[in-house]
Amino acid sequence: MAAFIEPKLLKGFRDFLPPAEMIRRHLTEKIEASFRSFGFVPIDTPALEYAEILLGKGGGETEKQIYRFKDNGERDVALRFDLTVPFARFVALHQAELTFPLKRYHIGKVWRGENAQRGRYREFTQCDFDIIGSDSPAADFEIILMIRAVLLNLGAGVSIRINHRGLFNRFLAHIGQREKSVEVLRTVDKIAKTGHDETAAALAAITGDAHARKILDFTAAVSGENFEETLNRITELSGGPSSESERLRLIRRFMNDTVSGGNSAEGGDFILDPSITRGLDYYTGVVFETFLTELPDIGSICSGGRYDNLAGLYSKNTAISGVGSSIGLDRMIAALENLNKLPAAASYAAAAIACLKPEDSGLYQALAQQFRQQGVPCEVFLEASSAGTSSAESAHPADAADPISGKQLVKQFVLAEKKGLRWMIIPGAEPLHDSLTLRDLAGRQNREGLSCTEAVQIIQRGVL
Repeated sequence: MAAFIEPKLLKGFRDFLPPAEMIRRHLTEKIEASFRSFGFVPIDTPALEYAEILLGKGGGETEKQIYRFKDNGERDVALRFDLTVPFARFVALHQAELTFPLKRYHIGKVWRGENAQRGRYREFTQCDFDIIGSDSPAADFEIILMIRAVLLNLGAGVSIRINHRGLFNRFLAHIGQREKSVEVLRTVDKIAKTGHDETAAALAAITGDAHARKILDFTAAVSGENFEETLNRITELSGGPSSESERLRLIRRFMNDTVSGGNSAEGGDFILDPSITRGLDYYTGVVFETFLTELPDIGSICSGGRYDNLAGLYSKNTAISGVGSSIGLDRMIAALENLNKLPAAASYAAAAIACLKPEDSGLYQALAQQFRQQGVPCEVFLEASSAGTSSAESAHPADAADPISGKQLVKQFVLAEKKGLRWMIIPGAEPLHDSLTLRDLAGRQNREGLSCTEAVQIIQRGVL
């Protein structure tokens, strides 16, 4: 006999039981529908890449978190830590086969060996969307607008915080600290986690006290300051008008033209926040992070920006401009659950066909097919009774004189309710004949002598 192996999960990894996975799929489908409504198309890439592909521009924290190993062929490989870097490799490899500008989305799992915490795991799902092959501010704005559309579609009020890495770099050059931009940007990116004092000390160690104070003044939020006022302030601090500040000004105009005042009573606010820098090295232009207005403490649930030179890392020809964003599905689910806004897990089937005689299972499947062909998803129960039912059977009392409420059938009623079904179809003596009984499990009522079409009409109408 084989030795017993204890069933256990790696820390930071999870199994999903059917109710949880159905909710995940439902939300994923809503997100995907929003992507498609903007004309974006899907792609896919392998989970495993050459390590040099993934590490080519990630830098710093990424290298510490990556799952990296030698495969059986002694190749240096790694699991993807996001979907953006593999996308850059994808574009460089298939450039001749693609039509630009390319609007793509990619929903898939990624892996990072970071500390597990609320809404953050070592294996998680990202929902990425990008426009590549266009340097237009209109592309930046469309990504920002789609963030808003997707999250409002999920029932979440959002605050989209925007900045421009190029304008921040221009400011650093203006105060003579441009060569330290990578360290400064990564330090400022952590200010929400580390706090003002710790960030000030870290910046002082990099640039000196005087320059640290200037950087914190640049990134500070000023009470009552609106988008235009913030833009005017940081433009002046960076040495005056520039292509970067004018790009932000044009994006603001797009916001005003699309959403009245650039804001929305639904919660789709756009905020210029100079402290938003994004820690990854490949961002070069506009960057953004998205927070839930009702749960800001959970952190950014959707982030991204422009990465003009990323695809060029893998191409000998020209660097292709790109801009994109990513929704962390797992963090989004944790947030919606916290806000009691998760949809209920519902059965994929609308009805179930009861099993009265196991030897008629083929006929029950044929009957189910009639319902499916008329647009009613239908499950077939496989056995005449179900083990392990509970006192819930009392809600469907059995009557020995009534075959419709026999004890074995009551067990199937209870099973159907556990599965989240409302309707139970009880076949007649000849399952394919027009002698069906339809039971409304919620109302504890039956309709007898129905044809398949009549039963379909009742189910679709929702009233017995």
